[in-house]
Amino acid sequence: MLLINASMFVFETLAGQLAGSRALQADALDFLGDSLTYGLTFWAVGRSDRTRATAALIKGASLSLMGLWVLGATLWSVFVLGRPRAEVMGLVGFLALAANLSAVAILMRWRKGDANVRSVWLCSRNDAIGNLAVMGAAVAVALTDSAWPDLLVAFAMAALFLHSSTRILLHARAELRHATFRRTLGTRTRTG
Repeated sequence: MLLINASMFVFETLAGQLAGSRALQADALDFLGDSLTYGLTFWAVGRSDRTRATAALIKGASLSLMGLWVLGATLWSVFVLGRPRAEVMGLVGFLALAANLSAVAILMRWRKGDANVRSVWLCSRNDAIGNLAVMGAAVAVALTDSAWPDLLVAFAMAALFLHSSTRILLHARAELRHATFRRTLGTRTRTG
C-alpha cells in the first residue's frame, strides 16, 4: 500500500500539473500524506500506547497542514481561473480510485482500531471519496466549460482533510491522556 500511494503521488502530481486541476493536485497531496501515514503507522505498530498516540497526533497535525495548504492554494486559484483538462482529470481520478479501493478493502477490518490504525483507515476512505469527487468534477468541467467544479471539489477536499484531522487529533489526545494516566498509576502502584 505504501508503494502504491507513493507511486500515485508522483503520477497524480504530474497529471494535476498537466491538467491544471487543483482537485487532482489536492488528491496527489493526499497520496503523499497517506504514504507518510502508512510508514509512520507501520513503525508505530507494536510500540507503547503513548508512542502510537503520539504518532497519530503527528499524522493529525500533518493532515491539518495539508488541508490548510489545499484551502490556500484553491483560494489563490479562484483569482487565476483556468479551465482544467476534464479528460485527464477523469482518467486519473478513475486510476486513483482503483488504487484507493484496494487499500480500503485491505484496511476495512482495522477501521475501529486505536487512533494510529484508525488514521490510516480514515485517510484511505477520504481518498476514495476524493477520487469520486474528482471524477464528478471532471464531468462537470466538461459540461460547463468552467473551472468552478474543480475548485469546489478542491475546497471540499480541504474541508474533508481538516475534519478528519480533527477527529484523529481528538482521538489521539484521549489515548495519550489515557496512556499517561496508566503510566502514572503504574508508577504509584510500584512505589506505594
